[in-house]
Amino acid sequence: MPAAEKQQLSEAEYLARERLADTKHEYVNGVAVAMAGGSPRHNVIATNIAGELRARLRGQPCRPTNSDQRVHVAHTGLYTYPDVTVICGQPETHPEDRNTLCNPRVIFEVLSTSTEAYDRGAKFGHYRRSESLAEYVLVSQHERLVEHFRRGDDGHWVLTEYRETGDVALPALGCSLPLDEIYLDAEAWHADEPPMTPGR
Repeated sequence: MPAAEKQQLSEAEYLARERLADTKHEYVNGVAVAMAGGSPRHNVIATNIAGELRARLRGQPCRPTNSDQRVHVAHTGLYTYPDVTVICGQPETHPEDRNTLCNPRVIFEVLSTSTEAYDRGAKFGHYRRSESLAEYVLVSQHERLVEHFRRGDDGHWVLTEYRETGDVALPALGCSLPLDEIYLDAEAWHADEPPMTPGR
């Protein structure tokens, strides 16, 4: 990110500014960074996921939220806006900000070229410190590929890949999402720049 898009702030200053900001910012280690909007294909995929989850979880104690929902990882200090977040049971909110959720059950991130390494690495490192998080799902916008990480009983994360066809099992939610529904109509929309790594 250009330096102009980063701001050194206290946690209280960040929360106060974010309430009034037109642009969403991620915050960690005292630095707020402006978050860029997604490509049309990115947004269609995220909307598909949220819509399918809403239909499948209707009447259940779990419900999805979109990328406007701020999530906080207390153990690392991260504030961010996942593409889709699922909360189960009673929402737990930040003591200083009722609009910030602290107990995500499942998080989905639709990968972009500019953020893929971060979503796979440092950001997942933050998310793993969330005690409530049971599953983390990475969704490619350049190919039909979903990578599902599930926290095992021993605390280790287990990866399952879904390519081309099939249903993505979400044990923590008691449902699954077909790849056909996740990628419905996505091909008609522009993605971001092609991935830099061949075959990704």
